[in-house]
Amino acid sequence: MAVHFKQAAIIGVGLIGGSLGMVMRSKALADEVVGVGRREDNLKAAIEVGAIDRYVSDPLEGVRDADLVILATPVDTYERHLKAWAHCLRPGTIVSDVGSVKGVLVERSEAVMPAGVHFVGAHPIAGKEKTGVAEGSVHLFKGARCIVTPTPRTDSQALERIKQLWEETGSIVVTMDPHLHDQILGAVSHLPHVAAFALMIALADVRDQQLPALDLACHSGGGLRDTTRIAASSPEMWRDIFLWNRDNLLSLIEVYQRALEGIKHLIAEGKAAEIERTLERAKCERERLNNPLAAAR
Repeated sequence: MAVHFKQAAIIGVGLIGGSLGMVMRSKALADEVVGVGRREDNLKAAIEVGAIDRYVSDPLEGVRDADLVILATPVDTYERHLKAWAHCLRPGTIVSDVGSVKGVLVERSEAVMPAGVHFVGAHPIAGKEKTGVAEGSVHLFKGARCIVTPTPRTDSQALERIKQLWEETGSIVVTMDPHLHDQILGAVSHLPHVAAFALMIALADVRDQQLPALDLACHSGGGLRDTTRIAASSPEMWRDIFLWNRDNLLSLIEVYQRALEGIKHLIAEGKAAEIERTLERAKCERERLNNPLAAAR
């Protein structure tokens, strides 16, 4: 039997929250899906695309009768939200999220839950560089991984229901310690975003200082488009991710800087054979991403 909720409240009806609402409504996983947000135009769009049944601007009104609350706002807002309305949640209610950072955020979220209300961290690894509910889709999570991050305090029944919810979206559900999640996602997601943002800033500086015609040349640069696609992601969202995963990310940036300095040194010294060996190593590592069996050996 599919998981079912009486009323689901989605705080922040954007790409991820809206797509989850679309799945819940299309599969009748809740009697009613309520959207909560500040922008009425966005909430009206969410109704038009089938993401929610109705909307409210007051979070207290939106969550009071809910037995499932999904936080789909920037991660830096979680504590503010929970401290504002968690006290009015009924025993048995499950609060979950879709954030890209877990660790301390999960611990702090658990700490403000009233008695009988359960927090279960979740991170669907799906999305696009474009945001907003208009970009949402019932197929967004199909085949993607969703990492659920229980702690020793997590209620087992609430955990199972959240896992079932994400399985209904078509996600491949993986369970992971929240702090391990942040270490791994720092390497495979957060650091690549740092690199993409930094590369675009570097190229903008080159254009402004040395090569005014660079914009024209960039239109024909497939490599540049491939490498920097994710630099079009939400600055607000990634600002919060970078800060909340600060310690892991700073260590990873240092490793990345050493790799850049190593290549820079080889180029400066004209060491052709060593450059080729370095690039060959990088090529092999990239090919491993497309070959999970080889990566597992």
